[in-house]
Amino acid sequence: MAKPAVVVVGADKGGVGKTTVSRTLLDYFSANNVPTRAFDTESPRGTLRRFHPDITEIVDMTTTADQMKIFDTLNAVSPSVTVIDVRAGLLSPALASLRDIGFLDAAKAGQITFAVFHILGPSIASLEEIAETAGFMSGAKYFLVKNFINDTQFFQWDQATYNSYFHRIKDATELTIPKLNEMAYEQVEVSSVPFLKFVANKGINDEAANYSFVLRGYVRHWLANVWSEFDRIRLTDIVGSKSVTRNSEK
Repeated sequence: MAKPAVVVVGADKGGVGKTTVSRTLLDYFSANNVPTRAFDTESPRGTLRRFHPDITEIVDMTTTADQMKIFDTLNAVSPSVTVIDVRAGLLSPALASLRDIGFLDAAKAGQITFAVFHILGPSIASLEEIAETAGFMSGAKYFLVKNFINDTQFFQWDQATYNSYFHRIKDATELTIPKLNEMAYEQVEVSSVPFLKFVANKGINDEAANYSFVLRGYVRHWLANVWSEFDRIRLTDIVGSKSVTRNSEK
């Protein structure tokens, strides 16, 4: 059995496009034939589950029962990759919980592959989260994600400020999520389907849809750029998946 991999996506600040990144990860793993399950910790509403209901379960990560639901089953289920979309404001507490249950020690010992996608915001407070999470990153693959989906600016006027925070964690890797055309993003939101299905012009149940050709083109181009970033960091290798021929549409 493949070593389980856990990918945590989160931020202590809200409104940074965290769930959008989680959705691109689930589409990427799907296209690369990587069996994946997801947990949406935005209880009880669950934005991620709205787009990926077949593989996503809503949990409250602050409760012991739901922590057991996630981590006691890592070796007992067929998907080798678990994506956890952490509710805004809970990244540091979630990592502290993982430390307390011994998960971080298991990752450091090589028993579990652990990756963190830390979605950064444009404020100093968001950058200061890097210092908060630094103590939990031993044994983890740590990615600092600049998400431009909301027209965010990341201290282009003062790169030294940004660099002073970014370099606090050794071996951190920077990722860039480019901006998506606003109308295209809104149309996917209204459709409540994964980006992949929108590009393939399919509805929730794989029925034929009638999405705009132009907006589908914008999403296809954007998703390809996002996936090129995941390819660059060799994400399928990180989670222990064998290289396969990618499915461009599902």
